[in-house]
Amino acid sequence: MQTNNKILDDLSQLMTNAMGVAQGAKDEAQTAMKSMIDRWLAENDFVTREEFDAVRAMAQKAREENEALKARIEALEAK
Repeated sequence: MQTNNKILDDLSQLMTNAMGVAQGAKDEAQTAMKSMIDRWLAENDFVTREEFDAVRAMAQKAREENEALKARIEALEAK
């Protein structure tokens, strides 16, 4: 009876160690993949969401200013 428990204990310990190794490999693979994707995005001149939103806001403001100036010019030409 003691032998069976020892075998099961050893098997349990082996499985626990294997799961720890698998988790470590998963974390390392995720880190490597994220690094590779970040590098690829940087090399291909992609912009971040924050940069995109900032440029979009500037373009919207420029459009509004152009519309205001256009209305002002039309009003001056009408005089």
